[in-house]
Amino acid sequence: MRRGDPGLLAAIAAGGAVGSLGRYAAGLALPHAAGAFPWATFLVNIGGSLAMGVLVVWVLSMDQPHPWLRPFLGVGVLGGWTTFSGYALDTHAMVTGGHALSGAAYVVGSLVVGLAAVGVGISLGERVFGRRP
Repeated sequence: MRRGDPGLLAAIAAGGAVGSLGRYAAGLALPHAAGAFPWATFLVNIGGSLAMGVLVVWVLSMDQPHPWLRPFLGVGVLGGWTTFSGYALDTHAMVTGGHALSGAAYVVGSLVVGLAAVGVGISLGERVFGRRP
């Protein structure tokens, strides 16, 4: 895979569009008032962590995965689906809006549950695709 390969960049951009549109739809489906717990952002980030765990095992289980597969799905789709900046902004809104305890719970919960979700994703991937080499 060559750096700056136009096809690879297009694959990442297409994946990013898919993931971002999905995240936007999740935000529409689960809106929250300013300072309220941002369930949409929390759930997409946790779901993205779980999916990344499965994706890594799946790609590593392949003899010769397409060179664009991991960048398309990992960088593109899951990168567009998940959002650290949204997480930071939501946390800031909760803390400055007088909901510091909720903000702290969001920070700790996102970290703990996100790391657990990656582990669960890896375990699921290993059950489906076999252990990683």
